Amino acid sequence: MAANEPGQPALTTADPSAFTHNHDAPTRALAVGAHPDDIEFGCGGTLAKWAAAGCVVHYAVLTDGSKGTWDVNADTEELVATRQVEQREAARRIGATGSVTFLGSVDGELANTNALRDQLSRLIRIVQPDVVLGHDPWKRYRLHPDHRAAGFLLTDSIVAARDPHFFRHHFELTDLQTGQPLTHHRPSALFLWEADTPNHVEDITPTIDLKLHALEAHASQFESTMKATDASALAAFHQRMRHRASTLGAPHGYGAAELFHCMRDL
Repeated sequence: MAANEPGQPALTTADPSAFTHNHDAPTRALAVGAHPDDIEFGCGGTLAKWAAAGCVVHYAVLTDGSKGTWDVNADTEELVATRQVEQREAARRIGATGSVTFLGSVDGELANTNALRDQLSRLIRIVQPDVVLGHDPWKRYRLHPDHRAAGFLLTDSIVAARDPHFFRHHFELTDLQTGQPLTHHRPSALFLWEADTPNHVEDITPTIDLKLHALEAHASQFESTMKATDASALAAFHQRMRHRASTLGAPHGYGAAELFHCMRDL
């Protein structure tokens, strides 16, 4: 698969012994994608594994996905609604039991603004994830501007969420679960997918089928993203995804894997 296909890390020659392996399933995880389907491409197998182990998985999708079609006559308002339905179904197939939040920026126009950092850091403070997952903003030669912006928006929002003097108006809000005021929150780890320099591997051999099943929920993307205009093309897409996952896993002794750059001590 090409390096600019969604969710694909660069094939690496890094020493496999330098990688960390299989983070313990967190209590809560928050995955942040630029578009509907980015999360399943980037970390669907890992989220499915953690969800099966009892992790409460939350989703945040930053844009409305309104440009996700090659049909020049498409009703984009209808497409936005369709993609939200597809994303919720994909999350259900993954086993996610947490929230699915849409921040609603226009597809292709995502920017790392103070207003969006306000929204995303507030969500982090509400969800209080142990692990956050998202796009690697430092990936070289990345084409899609939303993926770059999403990565930096996430890293900047983690800083804002962890430090008590950013967006202090959040603390006037009440945590719906505890009834207590919101407070700042520091996740324990950040997993960046599509990384040029991965340093962590997750074995998704047991969940590669769930990852593909979740991706199939995004039927509006079969033509434009998956190049799957009929049953045989969809089967070829599955084969490409399985081959990449097995190629990534082989150096580590896994049948299928997702790679990340993992940052700890946030």
